[in-house]
Amino acid sequence: MGETAEVKIVVPHGQPMVSLLGQEDRFLKMVEAAFGCRIVARGNEIDISGEASETDECTRLFEELIELLDEGLVITPENLAVAIEMIKKGEDIKPTEIFRDAVLTAPGKIIRPKTVGQKGYVELMRSNTIVFSIGPAGTGKTYLALAYAVQCLLDRKVDRLILTRPAVEAGEKLGFLPGDLYQKVDPYLRPLYDALYEMLGAEKFARMNEQGIIEVAPLAYMRGRTLNDSFIILDEAQNTSPEQMKMFLTRLGFGSRAVITGDITQIDLPKEVASGLKLVRNILSEIEGVAFAYLDARDVVRHKIVQQIVEAYKAYEAESTPPLRPGG
Repeated sequence: MGETAEVKIVVPHGQPMVSLLGQEDRFLKMVEAAFGCRIVARGNEIDISGEASETDECTRLFEELIELLDEGLVITPENLAVAIEMIKKGEDIKPTEIFRDAVLTAPGKIIRPKTVGQKGYVELMRSNTIVFSIGPAGTGKTYLALAYAVQCLLDRKVDRLILTRPAVEAGEKLGFLPGDLYQKVDPYLRPLYDALYEMLGAEKFARMNEQGIIEVAPLAYMRGRTLNDSFIILDEAQNTSPEQMKMFLTRLGFGSRAVITGDITQIDLPKEVASGLKLVRNILSEIEGVAFAYLDARDVVRHKIVQQIVEAYKAYEAESTPPLRPGG
């Protein structure tokens, strides 16, 4: 056993201890379990004792949490878990630097990055014309892109927001579905609508959609267009062919920017068709103004079991011959 230490933290009187420790000390118990320290809270004081290295990490965590509360932010089980992981891994960036960053500030809605990877992704969107975001489900690829695009629209940095997806899904034949192309792909565009309803409100979204300020359309409708002063998001880009990816990227006009999102482990194209998202990494990686953000299981912000599922599939596919999806 290493050197032991004891530390006393005094919490500012204006800060309710329940906000720091959680209902029925839920947060305190999470911290104790993570660091193996003994933590006792009395009044506005917190006593921490244990091995010196763990006591030091635990102290830094509480200092970060108090700073978050001082800035008017809320501690949740999710961001507490991220903060604990960051402190234990000795990340260069502080948890407060992630959680205070607002990607979208709209009436009744503030959206922030929740992980180190998401923070890096947001920074790339702010400093590049085209950003490719590649990672598994639940990492916030599309949601953060939408949030940043909506903020650019509200700040009048762009005039239009255009969202598109390829009309390819596993096991679906669009030709057998009723209606025109919009109606055929509407179920696949629904997640984009849902996110925009949440960020803007249904009424404001409907008005902007009607005015052409926001357009949600299948990728096939992008052909032949030049998109100026627009923020364009291509979602599910792993299901584009190389030709479709080239077509999309060459639609970009003056004053426009684009974010392309996808999960290269979930390709629904016929196995003889290459994924445009996989290929583009070898073609555009050296172009200034083009950036690639890679998110992984550490950035999954859904239920913790989703993170474990992603890791389990990754391990299985690494050991399997042939892989889960041939050519995927």
